[in-house]
Amino acid sequence: MGSTLFFIYILFSTPIVGVLILAAIPLSFELRYRIADIWINYLMFMLKLCCGLSCEVEGLENVPKDRAAVILSKHQSAWETIALRQFISPQTAVLKESLLRIPFGGWGLATLKPIAIDRSAQKEALKMLLEQGTARLKEGLFVLVFPEGTRVAPGDSKKFNAGGAMLAQKSGFPVIPLAHNAGEFWPRNSFLKYPGVIKVKIGPTIEVTGKTAKEINAAAEEWIGNAMTEISAESA
Repeated sequence: MGSTLFFIYILFSTPIVGVLILAAIPLSFELRYRIADIWINYLMFMLKLCCGLSCEVEGLENVPKDRAAVILSKHQSAWETIALRQFISPQTAVLKESLLRIPFGGWGLATLKPIAIDRSAQKEALKMLLEQGTARLKEGLFVLVFPEGTRVAPGDSKKFNAGGAMLAQKSGFPVIPLAHNAGEFWPRNSFLKYPGVIKVKIGPTIEVTGKTAKEINAAAEEWIGNAMTEISAESA
């Protein structure tokens, strides 16, 4: 019942917030971003109210206060595509180009400076990530990248793609590694959401000066892997 109510809320609220963001196009990016933030805050409130699902964050002190960074995050669920903006902000994300074609919600999202890529054209997608990602970082936006490329079930892992690490290496901005277990409560491709507390761990920044993209990627992958093991042990 709770998952159904939450779905209904998403179904009705998304077009409304999309229209509001589109109406704010003549105004500032900051205002459009704030409108999206309010929607996300209410969405997380409804998720807790309807499904009993909340989160607990460790490592907020590791988020830089004076500069942006590339967030390399574990990807298990739709939850992290939305909720991470609540505690690492302002933020944009690398996402599928097709999402921007969704009426109202996707159109509104397109005004929030996403890095929308076509995964079938890998060379062009990487070029876009590096060019637009660097521009967003210089504007002061954190850039969220899921190096596994797709949602991976809890307990599984995929080899990290190098795009996010290449962005950090070429732009000079640091990496924030991030681990979580959202897939245990909001599984991929599942309508049901289960009650509980999602554990999020934010690691110390990985400085990129003097490092290759391969070294940056390996450091992030190792930290996230170890953090996922800790989360599993704490949740057992």
